[in-house]
Amino acid sequence: MLSLASVSPSASLSLQKNFKTNWKRGTSSRINFLGSDFSKTKSYTRTSMTVAVKVSRFNDITMAPPDPILGVSEAFKADTNEMKLNLGVGAYRTEDLQPYVLNVVKKAENLMLERGENKEYLPIEGLAAFNKVTAELLLGADNAVIQQQRVATVQGLSGTGSLRLAAALIERYFPGAKVLISSPTWGNHKNIFNDARVPWSEYRYYDPKTVGLDFDGMISDIKAAPDGSFVLLHGCAHNPTGIDPTPEQWEKIADVIQEKNQIPFFDVAYQGFASGSLDEDASSVRLFAARGMELFVAQSYSKNLGLYAERIGAINVVCASSDAAARVKSQLKRLARPMYSNPSIHGARIVANVVGSPELFNQWKEEMEMMAGRIKSVRQKLYDSLCAKDKSGKDWSFILKQIGMFSFTGLSKTQTENMTSKWHVYMTKDGRISLAGLSSAKCEYLADAIVDSYHNVK
Repeated sequence: MLSLASVSPSASLSLQKNFKTNWKRGTSSRINFLGSDFSKTKSYTRTSMTVAVKVSRFNDITMAPPDPILGVSEAFKADTNEMKLNLGVGAYRTEDLQPYVLNVVKKAENLMLERGENKEYLPIEGLAAFNKVTAELLLGADNAVIQQQRVATVQGLSGTGSLRLAAALIERYFPGAKVLISSPTWGNHKNIFNDARVPWSEYRYYDPKTVGLDFDGMISDIKAAPDGSFVLLHGCAHNPTGIDPTPEQWEKIADVIQEKNQIPFFDVAYQGFASGSLDEDASSVRLFAARGMELFVAQSYSKNLGLYAERIGAINVVCASSDAAARVKSQLKRLARPMYSNPSIHGARIVANVVGSPELFNQWKEEMEMMAGRIKSVRQKLYDSLCAKDKSGKDWSFILKQIGMFSFTGLSKTQTENMTSKWHVYMTKDGRISLAGLSSAKCEYLADAIVDSYHNVK
C-alpha cells in the first residue's frame, strides 16, 4: 500500500482530488503516478491500490539448506515432548541440562570491571597478553619454539575464524596445495576450505566394523598424498568420532608426514576439556613441534572455558626461524585486515586474566576436571545401561574407548531419524551424540532409544 504522506504535497493534493472525484462517480479508475500504475477498485468502505513491483535481482539465489548441526537445535526447540534430548550441538550442560558459565570466567570479568578497562580497538593481531599465554598454554612456556620466537600467533574468531585465516594463507602462498581431511570430520572443515578455494581430499580414519580407528588406512592415504600437502589433524577428542590415535600411533603419523615433507595442521578445540589435563591434550602438537617440524595450529576456547559466544581463539604457525615467523605473522595480519579488521577484546581479556593468574589458572583446571569428569561419568553410565538393556551380545565397549564430549554411536541415517521421530532424541545424521548434553538421569532413556533404533530399524 502507498501512503499519500510519502509523496510531494502538490502531488498528494492532486491524487486525493482525483480519488474523491472517482469515488463520487462510483467507478473504477486507473491512475498513473510518477511512472507507476495504481489500481483503484470500487468499494463502499475503502480504496485499495496495488503497485507493480519489479522482478527481484535476487531471484536466482536459491534457499540454502539448514546447517546440519545448528539446525538440530531449532528442531529441538520446536518439540514439546518432555523427554526430548538435544545431543546435537557440542555445548556443555550441567546435570540439570542447563548452560554453564564457569566461575573462573565470572571472576575474570569482575577483574575487568574493577580495572575499568576500555573497549578500544585491538591491533589486527589481537591482544598481546592473550597471544602470549595462548601460545604458552598450547606448547608449554619453556618450549624452545617460544623461547626462540619461532611461533607466529594471531588472535582469531574462535576455531572457525582461525582455520579460515590459515586457509587464506594456504591459498595465497601455497597455490594448488591440497589439504587432507579425516573421514569423517567436523562438518565445517570442508566448508572453510571450499570457501577459501583450497582443494582437499579425505584420508581414512573411522572403521565402521570396529567403531574404531582405521589406522592402516590413515597411514596409507597420507603416504599416497602429494609431498607438500597439508594434513589436518584433530589434536585431541576427534570430532565427531571421539577416537584418538595412541601415543605410539601419533609417532608413526609424525614419521610419515615428515618423510613426505608435508605440513601438519592441527585443530585443537578441546585442550583440557577431553582428558581434564591441559598438557596431556596438547601432547600430540608438542610431539610434532619437538621434531622441528613446521606446523599450523588453530585453537578455540569455546569448550574449555565455555566462551562459545565470545568467539575467542588463535592461529599459531610454528616456523623454522624467528625471521620466518615474523613474515608469516605480517601476512596473517594482512589477510585479517580486509576479512574482519581486528578481533574482539572481551574474550581475549578473559583468557589472559585466567591463564595469566596462578590463582585463577588453578581454579580453571579444577573446573575443567569437573566438566570432563561429568562427561566421563555419563559415558560410563550410558555404556552400563546399554549392556543391561541389550541382550543381543553386541559389544558396546567402543563408547568407553572414545574420549571427549562426543560419541560416535555407529547408527545409520535412518536409525538416527528413528531416534528423533520416535524417541525425541536430536542428533546429527552421522550418528554422533554430544555426551555433554546428556544427564545421568536420562542415560537409561537414551539407551532404550539406541537399542530400539539399532536392532529394529535398518
